[in-house]
Amino acid sequence: MSAIWVLVLTPLPVAGATLLKRAWEGPGPRRPWLILGGWSLLVLAIGASVPLMGPARGPAAVLAVGSLAALAFVAIGVERRNARKKAARELAPEPSDRRRVAWRGWLRGFLAGPLAGVAALGCGLAVAICAPGQIQSRMVIGGLIVPFLWAGGMAWTLSDDKILRAFAVLASVATLTLGAAFLKGAL
Repeated sequence: MSAIWVLVLTPLPVAGATLLKRAWEGPGPRRPWLILGGWSLLVLAIGASVPLMGPARGPAAVLAVGSLAALAFVAIGVERRNARKKAARELAPEPSDRRRVAWRGWLRGFLAGPLAGVAALGCGLAVAICAPGQIQSRMVIGGLIVPFLWAGGMAWTLSDDKILRAFAVLASVATLTLGAAFLKGAL
């Protein structure tokens, strides 16, 4: 029965991935709306799958379908090049136009290291404590996502020019996830 519901819900994540791909193709006035629409359709599909297929199987099935749609879009855009032909020389990406200040480097290092680690750890704890499913599965999934989230947080923080935005996002994620884990554990 759940396979039928997967087929019924398939257009939602596929449409969400399509909107996100269109937003990725280039800047424009519609880009924020495409991003909002794409993520909204994915969240709607996950939310609709919970009562139809259960709290563990539903989101997993919808995320798998959405991931396959995104993988198909990536496969469509693959270019095959001749390995013997030399690629045209491209300029290296320009570094940030801001002048270098020592305290900005130290602040970036603090945001990328400890604060991104705390945010990643909070996400892992929130999954291990608050997610549905068996305790063993939640602990394994929560533990496995921490290093990947930490690496992503570090890469994003070090590549982003806006230090305050990185601080706001990492501090908010750490506060919300650790707060959710604490409240769920205390109740």
